[in-house]
Amino acid sequence: MKVGIIGGTGGMGKGFAVRWCKDHNVLIGSRDAERANASAQEYSELVKEAYGSINGNITGTDNTTVAKESDILVLSIPYENIDAICSELLPQINDNCVVVSPIVPMTKTDTGFECVAIKENKPFSHQTVEKHMKDKTKLVSAFHVISEKKLVNPTLKLDYDIFVAGDSKESVEVVNGLINEIEGLRPIYLGPGALAYLVEMSTPLLLNAMIRNKMKNPGIKII
Repeated sequence: MKVGIIGGTGGMGKGFAVRWCKDHNVLIGSRDAERANASAQEYSELVKEAYGSINGNITGTDNTTVAKESDILVLSIPYENIDAICSELLPQINDNCVVVSPIVPMTKTDTGFECVAIKENKPFSHQTVEKHMKDKTKLVSAFHVISEKKLVNPTLKLDYDIFVAGDSKESVEVVNGLINEIEGLRPIYLGPGALAYLVEMSTPLLLNAMIRNKMKNPGIKII
């Protein structure tokens, strides 16, 4: 399966790539194809040292090519770039492609990390991405409460729950499969895409708890 990551040269994109390349062909996307290719080579060296041999690979190219070729497309992009990026790329994905949104409408203020959608009365990420989907049932929100610093270390064992929201059972199952492939992660289904805002609000909550209580890269586990 081809897993494409838009924003693949960033920290979260790197984390997804080094975790999923064990069994999938991962496509790193960037506006600059050369930068994407350089990142892919860097990640490949990292996983070679961590795993030895793998069943998949990591390659890099431009965002448009990634969007067209992916079976699963992860939007590892800032909230403020959703409209510009999604309006260009999502009309070009294939009809069976599942789109994953880990995007958080968040800003840092003097008070702490706050939810932009609430503070400035703006739409949440899932709603904004959904406008650009040919088939909204292919959109799933997930991966909002995973520590980037822990995700990028392929030898580090994780122990987190990942909240998932989406309208299609089939699309959710595809994303759940990717979550389960990362050792120590467990998918927790919250409901349809209309409830994705609950997932998105959990990120600033977690970050504020981390900073105020001097925690180190915490996650969420339901027990």
